[in-house]
Amino acid sequence: MSGHSKWATTKHKKAVIDAKRGKLFAKLIKNIEVAARTGGADIGGNPTLEDAITKAKKSSVPNKNIDSAVKRGAGLEAGGADYETIMYEGYGPNGVAVLIECLTDNRNRAASDVRVAMTRNGGNMADPGSVSYLFNRKGVVIVPKGELSEDDVLGAVLDAGAEEVNDLGESFEVLSEATDLVAVRTALQEAGIDYDSADANFVPTMQVELDEEGARKIFKLIDALEDSDDVQNVFANFDVSDEIMEKVDA
Repeated sequence: MSGHSKWATTKHKKAVIDAKRGKLFAKLIKNIEVAARTGGADIGGNPTLEDAITKAKKSSVPNKNIDSAVKRGAGLEAGGADYETIMYEGYGPNGVAVLIECLTDNRNRAASDVRVAMTRNGGNMADPGSVSYLFNRKGVVIVPKGELSEDDVLGAVLDAGAEEVNDLGESFEVLSEATDLVAVRTALQEAGIDYDSADANFVPTMQVELDEEGARKIFKLIDALEDSDDVQNVFANFDVSDEIMEKVDA
């Protein structure tokens, strides 16, 4: 996972400060609204909402926007949209498998956006099930390193169901079954360990190693997909070495 995860965390940091901040804010707000609609406005009884709010705050989304999203989702304030989750599947350049998770109030618009982004950037749509089998749904918690060692993190989460802790350079990635995500996150909190994000993500079971050209192509495709307001997450089964990552960043 190293290259892919490092790329994802680096990209997340850049996203917070770059020109797409507005788009990132909108997606984080949508997550909060849906979590509040599904599980209610009480953070204590709705861990998904708590994670969505934590993530938004860490990306500097203003508190008033967060509060409004919670109220809209819980039906305490007018204006909430009826979002549904749709998964699209496809292949990018170099045969990289791509899963596209949309959160949308307009299924036709979402499908059109995804199809256009894929076909214009060397990708092809695929039938449902033809790509998703290459991924497992996992709990993924990103913990900033600071003064922490891998053993510190492992010690805190092992009994909560964590399967592995990966060193991503500036942070640690804690993987678990998706059903153990809340337990792992709670164990970190109880140990006094801060985390950047806690999500149920699709993690690839096998990966396609990319060279510099291949990496640039897949990043371009993912950027185009994420440019759609309806696309919430993109998961892909590529791996990129640190050396290639540095060249692409430069």
